[in-house]
Amino acid sequence: MTATRPDGTRADKRRVHLGAHFPGVNATTIWSDPRSGSQIDPASFTYLARAAEAAFFDVFFLAEGLRLREHAGEIHDLDVVGRPDSLTQLAALAGVTEHIGLVATLNTTYNEPYELARQLASLDLVSHGRAGWNVVTSHDAFFGANFRRGGYLAHADRYARAEDFLATAVELWDAAATGGTVAHRSRFFDVEARPATPRAPQGRPVVLQAGVSPEGRETAATYADAIFSPFAEPNAGRDFYADITARLAAHGRAEDDLKILPAATFALGDTHEEAVERSRHERRAQVSPATAVRYVETVWGRRLDGLDVDGPLPPLSDVVEGVELTAGRATAHRDSRAQAADLHERAQAGGLSVRDVVVEATTRGSQLVGTAAEVAAEIDEHVQSRASDGFMLVPTITPTGLDEVFTDVVPLLQERGVFRTRYAGETLRDTLGSRTPERADVAQEAASA
Repeated sequence: MTATRPDGTRADKRRVHLGAHFPGVNATTIWSDPRSGSQIDPASFTYLARAAEAAFFDVFFLAEGLRLREHAGEIHDLDVVGRPDSLTQLAALAGVTEHIGLVATLNTTYNEPYELARQLASLDLVSHGRAGWNVVTSHDAFFGANFRRGGYLAHADRYARAEDFLATAVELWDAAATGGTVAHRSRFFDVEARPATPRAPQGRPVVLQAGVSPEGRETAATYADAIFSPFAEPNAGRDFYADITARLAAHGRAEDDLKILPAATFALGDTHEEAVERSRHERRAQVSPATAVRYVETVWGRRLDGLDVDGPLPPLSDVVEGVELTAGRATAHRDSRAQAADLHERAQAGGLSVRDVVVEATTRGSQLVGTAAEVAAEIDEHVQSRASDGFMLVPTITPTGLDEVFTDVVPLLQERGVFRTRYAGETLRDTLGSRTPERADVAQEAASA
């Protein structure tokens, strides 16, 4: 008889970890679908969190939007207009859930360590040990305009501040166990404080990290309990997994101390062909005619009123370089003329219209496509082959978009013995199987003993 863990998974198999991403600040949502609900109504958050918990998911995950996005100086009305504060929303969800982890994406560029450490410790207290923090940095001055300091930090400085921020927060969380005073003086912070909250149930709230640059990987290997990664393709996932595992060892940490969860959407069907057709339909629905025009305008650096989305792209000679028409979306900086040339090559190769080429260029992200059995098998193989520890699943419809995963895919993963049939612990660390970090004072005493 195969041995099982307390959560019902097989002891001889790697356990699958799944998170539910609440969309709203990304391009995956199909706003035009009649099933699409509110992105800001508290009832939407409650529905998805409770449904994910009923399916034994690890975490409920919120992204962050620091400022309303703009296009050509006007509010980008194809996107979310407003969003509740993440910590307030998660505190409310703590009262209507019992087991699922509650993770907020919170910025280190414009927050302060003492205040944010206190807020996260408070969330951990009110949720009885289920708080998580996805650590991110801000990428440009557009967001900074909403804050007193404003301005822009260079890439290296953003990560240096983030790591210093994390180090300060960890000192504050650890000091809560002893009632001691933290005196942290560095290039970015000058903090002398005594924690104002009791020790968090988890010792420290769970830390997620989303950066994949060399600096981001080092920060994750030092502090993170999980990584929200972009590497859902198996080969790239295995390379990333191996790199992070090596970095963990260099920091004296074990492989299981950090879980890697790439983001992925999905398209299910009764047959594989039906799933492929659904994927094609949904990818096109994600790019409305207006969205396609806004995208091309962003690349060309100019307004293109009257552009026929069923016709050809504008000529390359119309590109205006150096113009940032869209503000508030994190994108990789690349030469606008080169990006326009790439779109022209795609369009010519496939005989694609404006809308078709934008669909091709922007929606070929990480997607699980197939029958429920095929998707369950793909998730399982991904985890067993160490391409990841699971997935952060992103629905295309809010708040019901993950329902098919809950009802059709999860039972198949449970039959395979790789996904829990019950929550076995009290805290998010228990659910993830992450060790509670050792306090700095305890580690120092052990080293000197």
